[in-house]
Amino acid sequence: MAAHFGRRLRKGAATTAVAAAAVAALSASQAPGATGDDHGRRTTAGTATSAPEADGNATGNSPYYTDLPPLNSPAPSPSSSVGPSGSVSRTEGGIPATVLDAYKRAETELRASKPGCNLPWQLLAAIGNVESGQARGGQVNAEGTTLHPILGPQLDGNGFALIQDTDDGAYDGNSTYDQAIGPMQFIPSTWAWAGRDGNDDGKKDPNNVYDAALAAGHYLCRNDWDLAHEADLHRAILSYNNSQEYLNLVLNWMEYYRKGAHSVPDGTGGVPGHRSDDNSGRPASPKPSDPPTTRPDPEPGKPGKPGKPGGDHGGHETPDPKPPKTPKPPKPPVPPTPPSQTDLVDHLENAGPEKFTAMAGDAFGERISARAETKVGKSVAKVRVRFTIAGDTDATFAGGETVATVTTDPKGVAHAPALQAGEKTGDFKVTAAVVGRTVKGVDYTATVTARAADTLARTSDTPLTCTPAGEFADQVQVKATYKGAAADKVAATATLIKSTADATENDKGPYFKGADGKPVRTLTGLRTDAEGLLTLPKLYADDTTGTFLLRLTTTGGATLTVELKVAAADSPASPSPSPSADPTSAGPSAS
Repeated sequence: MAAHFGRRLRKGAATTAVAAAAVAALSASQAPGATGDDHGRRTTAGTATSAPEADGNATGNSPYYTDLPPLNSPAPSPSSSVGPSGSVSRTEGGIPATVLDAYKRAETELRASKPGCNLPWQLLAAIGNVESGQARGGQVNAEGTTLHPILGPQLDGNGFALIQDTDDGAYDGNSTYDQAIGPMQFIPSTWAWAGRDGNDDGKKDPNNVYDAALAAGHYLCRNDWDLAHEADLHRAILSYNNSQEYLNLVLNWMEYYRKGAHSVPDGTGGVPGHRSDDNSGRPASPKPSDPPTTRPDPEPGKPGKPGKPGGDHGGHETPDPKPPKTPKPPKPPVPPTPPSQTDLVDHLENAGPEKFTAMAGDAFGERISARAETKVGKSVAKVRVRFTIAGDTDATFAGGETVATVTTDPKGVAHAPALQAGEKTGDFKVTAAVVGRTVKGVDYTATVTARAADTLARTSDTPLTCTPAGEFADQVQVKATYKGAAADKVAATATLIKSTADATENDKGPYFKGADGKPVRTLTGLRTDAEGLLTLPKLYADDTTGTFLLRLTTTGGATLTVELKVAAADSPASPSPSPSADPTSAGPSAS
């Protein structure tokens, strides 16, 4: 990378002294607390923390562009112009308009969905520049999809990581090995769970800059990282591509964009010229078998014609002397590639319960676990296992994700993040599969039950009384609890019943008013609030006097019967002769 930086400086500096001054200027221009490494790159004070092994990395450590930010200000100038394709423009602070919009939209979405992450769009811009040169200078259509697919080299272990095909070539067209794809260079196995729909078109396309930018934002914000903290910022960047040079480079570009950036028309952005996997910055060395490029001088005193040495042969052309070719040494035999840990896995086994149950809104009490085993049942450590939530559910893993990739521990066990139930009730599945291998996995069944209460109680002991054809002064309010804690969002039903022995709806006595003002004696669709409280609408009375009953029931079996009395103002309440107000049914009860 130092070679690349030196070549860029040589374009505008003729001497080593100028180059040295430029490096010093770059280091001096960084934010307080920053230091420069021996390549002139910015490094933030402190030691970077290695990326978490549990998630691998987004790009499979694919190659990236190594060009450093320029020394000039990122602000545009009248003399600046867009360079030809393949060269870096003088206004490198310019980001193609659609690409810049995608970064800023992703930041806005993450500020709302994961405010504790504090994701800056400049970080996405830095990664986007390093990974794809801002989608190759903004070669995208109006919807943000790249005009041509952006693919990294195949990850076949030849100078790169070895990642065998995980998507049957669906994204990268390669059914043998994986390749990083799109403007943010996700490998297919990571995109399978990290992919997002950033432009609301119903698709998750790694070649769309809106989708890719939002996916990158969620990827960087996982694990409850706060990118305002240096340690978490470093962890997030290293998890994208686990290289200290990559970390330093991204930090440089992020700081550069923070100083100022502006939009340029799509397709006119500059494209970096150097990648981490090329040798274009090194001087070419002559091949051992190359012949001399100039003819040997004629013997002294015997001039010859150009191209035809003179001498005893009277000017006849003599063949150029050629040194004998040096035979190429035989290539050493390529040692066989030792099997990876993943290659050893024959199947996954369940390492915990197969069924899991939680109430809506609660965390599941037990975690899903899978053990990687060989054919003879031996545990295999350091194997990546992907857990995927499937089915019609809004349940997620901790952090709001529906897919999580975890590495097996020394005992060969991978523990999925804690499951969090949503509001949709019913069954769903969680599948466990080995990343990069087609072997027998494990399916788990999880069930979300409705929110429930086991106790209902009035919040007041004031008697509920009313005169005939009047209205009750107090509204009925109850509190629902479950195992002693407030039961929020619990569904409830309120019915004016005939008696304790007959829970059918009464046809006379107190009533609620419907939207049309007519009497209603059963209310459904009620739900407790965040404190477990439920306040019923106002109650009214018809001309019938006596003692009546209101019964409330909730999901989970909690029941409460409330007594209502209707009596003339000048006499105590007396039982109605109607069986609908049976005096034996008076008195609150719970069952």
